[in-house]
Amino acid sequence: MTSHHLVRQAREFLTLKEKQRGEAMQRAALQILCGIDLDAVLAASQEEKRTAIRRLKRLIERERLKGTSGHWSYDLNRHIALKQAMERIRQ
Repeated sequence: MTSHHLVRQAREFLTLKEKQRGEAMQRAALQILCGIDLDAVLAASQEEKRTAIRRLKRLIERERLKGTSGHWSYDLNRHIALKQAMERIRQ
């Protein structure tokens, strides 16, 4: 193996690990924020996915309202995480 090949493999490995880390953080955050098990929802029926999406829409709307009113508990990262989770379920 050439050093170029090893460097490429190392980069691919690190990219994969970073993606897995992000997904794990998203799953944990969703579980903590709203009690939704992302893995279970992704494996669930379409009706259960629609229910989870409706719940996430409500949570996103509440978060948006907190943001527009300048509420102290608004968290941009939470808002983004909820939106990303909803988009992932929609896929």
